Order: sequence, then C-alpha cells, then structure tokens
Amino acid sequence: MVIVKKTLKRILLMISGGSAYVGIELLWRHYSHWSMFFVSGICFVILFELYTGKNKDLTIPEKCVIGSAIITAIEFAAGCIVNIWLGMEVWNYSNLPFNLLGQVCVMYSTLWGLLCLPIDFFCRNVLKIKEKYSKKLLDG
Repeated sequence: MVIVKKTLKRILLMISGGSAYVGIELLWRHYSHWSMFFVSGICFVILFELYTGKNKDLTIPEKCVIGSAIITAIEFAAGCIVNIWLGMEVWNYSNLPFNLLGQVCVMYSTLWGLLCLPIDFFCRNVLKIKEKYSKKLLDG
C-alpha cells in the first residue's frame, strides 16, 4: 500500500509540475512542447522529494543552487536526447553566452534557481498541510 501511495503522489506531483511549467513557458515564449511536460515534471518530483525529505532544512539559497544544478543537469540530458539525438529542435541556446552544446546556458540556469523559490514555497506549504492533518488524525 505504501508503494501505491508513493507512486500516486509522484504521478500527481509530475502532473502538477509539468502543467505548471508548460503554463509558464506558454506565458514566456507563447508555445511549448510535450517533452517539456515530462522533463519539468521529473524535475518537480525530484525537487519536491529533496525539499520535503531529509534536506528540508537547507537554506533557501542552498535550495536554489542545488535546484538549479538538478534542473540544469536534467535539461542537459533531455536536450541531448530530444534535440541532438532525436533532432526535435525543442530549444537551442547556441546564440546565448556560456552555453554547453546549445542545450544549457548560464542565463537559464540562473532562472531555474529563481524558479526554485516558488517551488520551495509550495513544498513548505504542502508539508504544513500534511503535518496539520496528520496531527488531527492522530488526535482523533
């Protein structure tokens, strides 16, 4: 039963994170790609687990730096697969300074770090709600 709960939680987080990012991307560049739903959903699940697990007491700057590194690493791996290997040309940062194979760049890595602020806010509030209802269940 625990495995089912964890799996369902991660699926809901993936859907939430993927949908939120696609919405942000639609506002930012007026289009998105289905692959971004999955890439951002995976990032969100990993960050949620990091921010609510054993590392929940990290400082906000630490969470932003670590979150940026995680998102950038996943974006690079996804870009190598989606853009370079499959040739889908979903994004290309070749024209931006300090890019790596056109798949990641310093500017977007910085933005990913800033995106970690609302992600952390969401995670902290989910923890508060979880603790509140867990306590109510235990108190009867």
